[in-house]
Amino acid sequence: MTERQDLAGKVAMITGGGSGIGLGCARYLAEAGARVAIIDVNQAAGGAACEQIGCGAIFVRTDVSSSADCRHAVEEVADSFGRIDILVNSAGVIRRKSVVDLAEEEWDLVLGVSLKGTYLMSKYAIPFMERTGGAIVNIGSGWGLKGGPQAAAYCAAKGGVVNLTRAMAIDHGPQKIRVNCVCPGDVDTPLLRSEAVQLGVNENAFMAEAADRPLARVGTPLDIAKAVYFLVSDLSLWVTGAVVVVDGGGLA
Repeated sequence: MTERQDLAGKVAMITGGGSGIGLGCARYLAEAGARVAIIDVNQAAGGAACEQIGCGAIFVRTDVSSSADCRHAVEEVADSFGRIDILVNSAGVIRRKSVVDLAEEEWDLVLGVSLKGTYLMSKYAIPFMERTGGAIVNIGSGWGLKGGPQAAAYCAAKGGVVNLTRAMAIDHGPQKIRVNCVCPGDVDTPLLRSEAVQLGVNENAFMAEAADRPLARVGTPLDIAKAVYFLVSDLSLWVTGAVVVVDGGGLA
């Protein structure tokens, strides 16, 4: 446990917080003193994440593509902690297919979780954040800034997240709500490893190819969590509408 406690008194909601990047963010923000709410559709993963984090973390099972679920999650967190200061929209899924091969239901799933989920969680959290100001970080992707093969829905969703971030920053700056986007490269998570299965390729070879970038490794959830921490902390009080690429030099 680190001695950082500069987020003490803050309340952070993290979608997709049961695993991967979301869990990494939840752990790191909790270590900085924030009270954390894990928002995830996976009951077992969400409960395990809360046990792992401790520090009074709570879990609210939520399908972020459901308006009713998102409203309930925000109200539950506000009732439990009395405020909402930080929202990290990290929930996401991927289907490695072209538009020709992609089923309509798969398109709806990917866009529903990554893009609609970001919209819905923000829609219901912002009215609470307006009372004291706050910070929202949307998790985009390098493929939200450039194209990628056999990932049409994912690229569309993450591209939408990037520009939604800019629009939200403009709209909600006057309420002292900062909105930024972190675009990770390949990060070692269950989501990334699932892509090897979807593509029918060897996982070790897939991960080795993912590490082919200037810093010669895939990222970790902690790499992304540190960037998120910067954007929700007082270190970035004049930063909003920014898109921060954290990818070991992959886009370069």
